[in-house]
Amino acid sequence: MINKVVKDAIKATEDIKDGSVLMLGGFGLCGIPENGIQALLDMKIKDLTCISNNAGVDDFGIGLLLQEKQVKKMISSYVGENAEFERQLLSGELEVDLIPQGTLAERIRAGGAGIPAFFTPAGYGTEIEEGKETREFDGKMYLMERWLKADFSLVKAWKGDTAGNLIFKGTARNFNPMMAAAGNITIAEVEELVPAGELDPNEIHTPGIYVQRIFEGKNYEKRIEQRTVRS
Repeated sequence: MINKVVKDAIKATEDIKDGSVLMLGGFGLCGIPENGIQALLDMKIKDLTCISNNAGVDDFGIGLLLQEKQVKKMISSYVGENAEFERQLLSGELEVDLIPQGTLAERIRAGGAGIPAFFTPAGYGTEIEEGKETREFDGKMYLMERWLKADFSLVKAWKGDTAGNLIFKGTARNFNPMMAAAGNITIAEVEELVPAGELDPNEIHTPGIYVQRIFEGKNYEKRIEQRTVRS
């Protein structure tokens, strides 16, 4: 069995070049590839196109890449927690493609499944429709949306094995599994790395065939975006 383990995030991402298209897993700040993002910061890779559900916050996650002007384009669904993102968007420094969340998820899933296009009603009759093919099905209008794929997918799992099989926990299971399937090269960081064969096959969310590199991450902050508690 192929051993896909690499030493750390720097080794895993060393061939990511300027101008690469990246998928970055997670939902809000939950399940984001913290070590991978730090490696991109350390290597000062620029002109990135980042596909992510959100853009992090000003001082964490993808927000750090935005602060360092390493991102050329964001393809996202929700970006409301990041003032620097807003500033770059309004000043014309950053290209942005805002996509309805369900459409974003399906475009990524389609990329991993090898489906080049599909029809959805979301966005018909709005700015989202501009430049896209429309078609009527059973009396209802739909937009054609194309798949999304990436040069590299950076995902974060709770547990993985040396063959690249992954188990996600809670909300981290949202975008990470579909992004793992849609990258030409998928880099997985995990909180716990075990030998191949130790994971229960019934609990695996992403089979190792989708993962090319895996490493055990460290120093996870797991920051909470907005903590709400009763008074």
